[in-house]
Amino acid sequence: MPPISLQPMTAVVVNVVGWAVFHSATGYAVHRLPLARLQRDTWILRQRVFERDGRWYERFRIRHWKDALPEAGALFAGGMSKRTLPGRDRTGLFRYAAETRRAEWGHWAAMACGPVFVLWNTPVLAGVMVLYGVLVNAPFIAIQRYNRWRVGRVLARTSESSSASR
Repeated sequence: MPPISLQPMTAVVVNVVGWAVFHSATGYAVHRLPLARLQRDTWILRQRVFERDGRWYERFRIRHWKDALPEAGALFAGGMSKRTLPGRDRTGLFRYAAETRRAEWGHWAAMACGPVFVLWNTPVLAGVMVLYGVLVNAPFIAIQRYNRWRVGRVLARTSESSSASR
């Protein structure tokens, strides 16, 4: 029995509203992060060996479906859409990578809200809510990671070509 007892229809409404609030709140919170905090990959954001500079995601045909998902980077005033690069120079590519970190943090944070649903749901429904959080956020996390590693490969090539020309 959950700590908070709700009627089934009330629980459905609270679940829907809860996810909307969690996604909005985490999105706004990461929107407020200063750009300086997004310049490096932290432990959770760093590349894993299996990702192979983003190539691992290609086995899921990510190039074919990533643009079909919504992009809300510019939802809040001053935010930046990740549909296009802010610039093709190194500054623009570094900024884009920082914005992928911002978006990835937002989706990790939203997913982390899933266990809160145990407060008013039965164990089975709470499990469904946690699974929902994973299934909804994981594709967006994958897109951010994939795009960041792609930008990283371009930055590495531009760095190599500029050092070779010296």
